[in-house]
Amino acid sequence: MRRSLARIGAITAKEFRHLVRDPRALGVVLLLPVLELLLFAYAISFDVDHVPTVVLDQDQSAASRAYLTAYSSSDFFDVRGTVSGLDQIDELFRQNRIRVAVVVPPGFGRTLAEGGQGRVAVLVDGADTQAAAVGKAYATALNVQYGARLAATWTDRQGGGAATASAGMLEPRMRTWYNPERRSSLFLIPGLVVVIIMIVTVQQTATSLVRERDLHTREQMQVSPLRPAELTIGKMLPWTLLAFVDLGVIVALGLGVFGVPFRGSVPVFVLASTVFILACLALGLIVSAVSPSLETANILALVIAFLPSFLLSGFAFPLSSVPGWLRAVSYLFPARYMVTISHGVFLKGAGFAELALPLAQLSVYAVVAASVATLLSRRRAR
Repeated sequence: MRRSLARIGAITAKEFRHLVRDPRALGVVLLLPVLELLLFAYAISFDVDHVPTVVLDQDQSAASRAYLTAYSSSDFFDVRGTVSGLDQIDELFRQNRIRVAVVVPPGFGRTLAEGGQGRVAVLVDGADTQAAAVGKAYATALNVQYGARLAATWTDRQGGGAATASAGMLEPRMRTWYNPERRSSLFLIPGLVVVIIMIVTVQQTATSLVRERDLHTREQMQVSPLRPAELTIGKMLPWTLLAFVDLGVIVALGLGVFGVPFRGSVPVFVLASTVFILACLALGLIVSAVSPSLETANILALVIAFLPSFLLSGFAFPLSSVPGWLRAVSYLFPARYMVTISHGVFLKGAGFAELALPLAQLSVYAVVAASVATLLSRRRAR
């Protein structure tokens, strides 16, 4: 028994020595729970405040202006301006710049002055089902409260008549664009395409290169006539092709099995997917260059690929619900741009004009990530 404990103690001491000799792996293991706690605590929030909103006032009366002021005065809505037509609302929805639009039709003020029910339209972006549900709930509550105030004011003016006091003086009509039934699959699957591709590409690229380094097969190829760029490109091409195969399979399943529509531009989606896959490959190269072991590469790939793509991309939770500093961190990961593009192409029928900004941001990200990966790989080879 004593000898057995001594042998176990020797093995335990050996493992601790290995951990101490690999400070990066030890640091990742110790910091990962803290990072996960912070990410989940701050990123997972069902409270959507300051919903981006625009208003369309077709009545231009004192009553319509007073009604729309209730939105700008609310903490739940962030009124970003007025528009002159429904086509502008559609464009802003496609550009992912707003989540709610409030439309006041002509005759709103006259109807209220006559004691009738003023009709208004509240349009919500159904491409984000959670934000749409929250925005709809906020708008409903605001209209109920404002309608009650209008009814009370009308009653006072009429000398306390009960007939009109019981009738609501606002009739909001809610409309959900792009996803009228608010099916969660229509919102989730375009984002899942991005999340799955990022996880698979970053994970497999990083671990395959580190595995080769551990087996010393990469050093054998480095003494061959191959140039470093040729070696890297040759290693990356199979994973690039596999990523496109995975992408095609996932998209086909989404369209055929789950009935997700594809309303946008195919060339734009193919271009964005190509840039996104290249960015993920560059991230995989960065992980492999800074990882001393296969275990560290797996953990870093999890931290870089899974957690941000799930929590900081707008896939599962609206980015408007996370703190500002964490929203800024989301720009460090390519899924943040690609989820916007994917939702726009699948659900909103967006083309190059509407998606030019996130596509440009993704392209810049890919170039920067590839440059960093090249620099780190060269330093590692020395």
